[in-house]
Amino acid sequence: MFCYQCEQTARGEGCTVTGVCGKQPDVAALQDLLLYALKGLSIFAAASRESGRRGPQDLMSQVNIFTARALFATLTNVNFDPQRFVEFIHRCVELREELKSSLAAAGGDKPVIQSEGAAVFSPEFSLPGLIRQGEAVGIKSDPTIPPDILSLQQTLILGLKGVAAYATHAHDLGQEDDTVYAFIHKGLAATLKRDLSLNDWVGLVLQCGQINLRVMELLDAGNTGTYGHPVPTVVPLGARKGKAILVSGHDLRDLEEILKQSEGKGITVYTHGEMLPAHGYPGLKKYSHFYGHYGTAWQNQTKEFPQFPGAILMTTNCLQKPKESYQANIFTCGEVGWPGVTHIAGRNFAPVIEKALSLPGFAGDSTDSRPVMAGFARNAVLSVADQVIGAVKSKALRHIFLVGGCDGAKPGRSYYTELVEKIPRDCLVLTLACGKFRFFDKDLGRIGNIPRLLDIGQCNDAYSAIQIALALAQAFNCGVNDLPLSLVLSWYEQKAVAILLTLFSLGIRDIRLGPSLPAFVSPAVLDVLVSNFNIKPITTPDEDLRAILG
Repeated sequence: MFCYQCEQTARGEGCTVTGVCGKQPDVAALQDLLLYALKGLSIFAAASRESGRRGPQDLMSQVNIFTARALFATLTNVNFDPQRFVEFIHRCVELREELKSSLAAAGGDKPVIQSEGAAVFSPEFSLPGLIRQGEAVGIKSDPTIPPDILSLQQTLILGLKGVAAYATHAHDLGQEDDTVYAFIHKGLAATLKRDLSLNDWVGLVLQCGQINLRVMELLDAGNTGTYGHPVPTVVPLGARKGKAILVSGHDLRDLEEILKQSEGKGITVYTHGEMLPAHGYPGLKKYSHFYGHYGTAWQNQTKEFPQFPGAILMTTNCLQKPKESYQANIFTCGEVGWPGVTHIAGRNFAPVIEKALSLPGFAGDSTDSRPVMAGFARNAVLSVADQVIGAVKSKALRHIFLVGGCDGAKPGRSYYTELVEKIPRDCLVLTLACGKFRFFDKDLGRIGNIPRLLDIGQCNDAYSAIQIALALAQAFNCGVNDLPLSLVLSWYEQKAVAILLTLFSLGIRDIRLGPSLPAFVSPAVLDVLVSNFNIKPITTPDEDLRAILG
């Protein structure tokens, strides 16, 4: 196997024996094969759009959402179950053949596509056979691709994985745009071409960032249209006596269904990880048994989950290999999977509720930890924009830092804790995604009536952060790069890649990124990013603060 899609990849080069995330070589090969099959499907989907011979609408709708879900399943820490990938691969080829037949029927005897490679790939029926096929189409399977082209191809693919994750969540809340699916298919099909220049690939990568902005907008519309705009909310970090369910991941609809189905059953529902911002949504806050937040970021689950006395539901990425002590209590849904863990289909969470009722729950109330605040999405922040602007003009507010992104276990992430602790008291700290768990429970005080630490939300709420920055730039009659605003980001997986591409597509400069730079970015591609966007690695908190604040 060879995989270098996450920040923690072995030696900063690539995982070759087993994944640092826990991914085994068989799953890695099946993921590579699914990606190859999706490229073949994308050839026909793209050709269908280009030729105007779209085929039956219900077939294209199936192809669209299948592509997003299947691509989402290959993200880091999402699906580790070989059998689920076998099903994905065979279904992908079935859809490809249906679309091919539809195109042929609509176009007569005109040839519309190539007839080799991924376009005609036929999957083996045995698991060992599929694994062998996957091993032949991995990242380094074609040594003729120049390293810089390969780097940009992989950057595009990883960005598309992030786009697909957000598109899946948005679809489940009734929000979709064929433009998003069209680019996913265009981008995947493009990776099979050998006649694109370096500039062509740079253009596709930046276009991926633009499409990701659109899909984050769709997801934002789905979340806020369904559950209302988040409002500042106090979230307890303690526990209430009684039966318990813990919901982790990102998917608000899964959380809503758990709340609906467990209502009136004497069960308290808690959030974990990136679900913390859910407490700010009025449509979820209304449930009286939706109480508080348990634990911290995804990489600590093997320490925290054994202590949780109830059922646990993993809704999206961030799953780690469950320990025996709690494996019977954990469930997956959506695209998430682990061999031997009960998977919930169709959002029928009765097994999760039954498990919670069979477990002891919390023996008593616990209020040892101070609560935290959530719900500072764009509407909440922009409602006090006049105070922020006034504080900047009066010099009560010197600078705004956005310190956010993914958390992880790799050494060096303590940088973000130390940075936030050392940021001067006349500066605001905006944060989002699970990187905030390095400092989310710290009391940073206030500037006037504004808390110095504002939790904007999940990783996809980078859309809110962008809207805040654009609104402030308009108020100050300047560009975003001219604001007293600095981005200090951490990354781990592919949604972070998509967000970074969005920032590039908007022309945002001077981003500090860590704890290490992506292994899939070649030196020459990095030079392009430095030249055009002045991206730079984090150094030390003291050095970076001196450079930012002078």
